[in-house]
Amino acid sequence: MAWIDKQLEPTPAHLTYLILSTFLILYALFSQVIRNRLHLSEPPLATLIGIIFGPEGFGVLDPTNWGWEDNITQEASRLILSVQVFAVGVELPRKYFKRHWRSVGMMLGPVMTFGWLVSAVFVYLVLRVDFKIALIVSACLTPTDPVLSASVLNTSQFAERVPRRLRHMLSCESGCNDGIAFPFLYVGIFALTQATAGSAVKEWVLDTILWQCTLGIILGIVIGLSANRALRRAERESYVGTSFFFVFYFLMAIFCTGVGSTLGVDDFLVSFGAGSGFAWDGWFATKTKETELPEVLDLLLNATMFVYFGAIVPWRKFGPTEFTPDFSAGRLIGLLILILLFRRIPIVLALKRFIPDIKTYREALFCGHFGPMGLGALFLVIEARAQLETDTSLPLPHPPAHHRYKAAIESIWPIICFIILGSIMVHGLSVAVISVGSHFSRPKGERAPLIGGEMDGLDNMIHEGIESESDPSVGSDEDPDPIDERH
Repeated sequence: MAWIDKQLEPTPAHLTYLILSTFLILYALFSQVIRNRLHLSEPPLATLIGIIFGPEGFGVLDPTNWGWEDNITQEASRLILSVQVFAVGVELPRKYFKRHWRSVGMMLGPVMTFGWLVSAVFVYLVLRVDFKIALIVSACLTPTDPVLSASVLNTSQFAERVPRRLRHMLSCESGCNDGIAFPFLYVGIFALTQATAGSAVKEWVLDTILWQCTLGIILGIVIGLSANRALRRAERESYVGTSFFFVFYFLMAIFCTGVGSTLGVDDFLVSFGAGSGFAWDGWFATKTKETELPEVLDLLLNATMFVYFGAIVPWRKFGPTEFTPDFSAGRLIGLLILILLFRRIPIVLALKRFIPDIKTYREALFCGHFGPMGLGALFLVIEARAQLETDTSLPLPHPPAHHRYKAAIESIWPIICFIILGSIMVHGLSVAVISVGSHFSRPKGERAPLIGGEMDGLDNMIHEGIESESDPSVGSDEDPDPIDERH
């Protein structure tokens, strides 16, 4: 026994490799059953693994004891989000914005603004924090998460039951709005940190709007179009084989992250703009039609990040502390319910007639509900803490013991983590609830043999013919998501 004990090395790192790989292997083996029969996605399952084996569970996964700090969380979420928003841009149909800019514009403009303000009011009233802090918190919650969206909209049987135009619109929104959230975030930050309104407006316009956002999207489009031309030329001259397309795709996303973070512009707008420009003509989609790129990315990167999030959930900060005296589990749950109900649903229902891709009120309700909050919010809250701690985008390893904005720094982290956790569970389980509800709402003779096993389109949604192709051919100008102007 002594000899065996000497050989065993169950260090936290080694156990992490074992636990994480075991989860991913089991998920891969039963992925079709989990997604298409149980109607579950990997984010809630991965988060539960992180919680179970995290500090408050078995204590095996404890990133804080490994020396992992806020900057690691920031960079990990930055990289995964950049890859995902690049993927969203690539997977959209060719010239998507040319035909659907009105719908996407409404979701990024009025819908995001309404959700930001309404969420700020709820945070202010329920948790009794300063309204400027509430604006920062609500800005972190405005974007819909591309990782959670992709896990439902792109990789399951349920996705085929949702009209393709809605899937594309929600995917496009989730790819754009992580970058679009920066102007909302910096309104709250500048309101809290700038001495005068004039200086706050100046910083917001010059730094956020012009440098970070405008330059970011321009750089992204230029990079994407240039990469498209370079890859097409290399493929035409037989300099590269199609087996390396995935490597090129992945490295392009990382390159965009490096460009954006180095120049201090909006990483996510650079990545999304590059992905959209890269796939604008549909050539790359045609070449990689048989390659399941999202499957690989979701399993290897996204699930790992949600396990990590489950392990760092700050459970002990969900109660009252010196800087958050009004926090409690009841108040946080109440806030979560209010945000889920009123952040998007009322405004999408109200603006249904102005969003061409939404044709019925059931579709509006679905789009209003399906606004998950995840890694985008996690990155933004670290960005907010960094700005408050150092006046840069580089956070301190841990929140300082004494700081001018200590109350804000200590408040925003637990609020965002709790809302992310709630959103992962609610939106991750929504597919199962909708599928089971749809099953039992039918007459017995029309139900599928398995509960929730229906494959036809969801009720009270308009489905336009057979939707087997997500991307039109390169030489065709046909719109895969036609808009019926009569609605």
